[in-house]
Amino acid sequence: MSITNILVAGTGGQGVMTATEILALTAVAEGFDVKKTEVAGMAQRGGVVNSHLRFGEKVLSPVIPAGEADVLLAFEAAEALRWQHEVKPDGVILVNTLKLAPPVVSSGLFSYPDDPVAALRATGRKVYAFDAGEIARELGEIKLINTIMLGAISDHLPFPAAELKERIVASFRARKPALADVNARAFDAGQAKARAAA
Repeated sequence: MSITNILVAGTGGQGVMTATEILALTAVAEGFDVKKTEVAGMAQRGGVVNSHLRFGEKVLSPVIPAGEADVLLAFEAAEALRWQHEVKPDGVILVNTLKLAPPVVSSGLFSYPDDPVAALRATGRKVYAFDAGEIARELGEIKLINTIMLGAISDHLPFPAAELKERIVASFRARKPALADVNARAFDAGQAKARAAA
């Protein structure tokens, strides 16, 4: 059984670590050996955040070897561009087209790229780009971006999408039952949007 390497990237407060944790718990439930690690730079203040998630029959290190990510799940467009070099040439990039400039941009140290999605596509990798924020607003809750992005990655995992969806919905049923149905819809919407963006 080969190892699946997933890099999740975004900015503080977007749910990068939560998304990674949900993916990890689902992989464990499916019988995989799982390792993960997180790097948070001023995450509470909108700084950059990324998580490495690896699972397979036996995983020795939580850190994805350079250039070996199978999937980049990016919650923000410039962060996708910043981490694209870590994705295999035949890997997949799923990107929320949201523009959320980190402090290094707002402070004037760096400029925001003109068209990060076009730059991603120019690498030759498979890019699925869509506005998760727009979907969340249509569903009436901006915090749904996390679930939408998990729906987007669900077709690119070595276990059934239904297992990931059920884990998300079950957690809401247990903690916040009123949000279970809307999160199920958010997952389906993210999955459908990513398929359409192919």
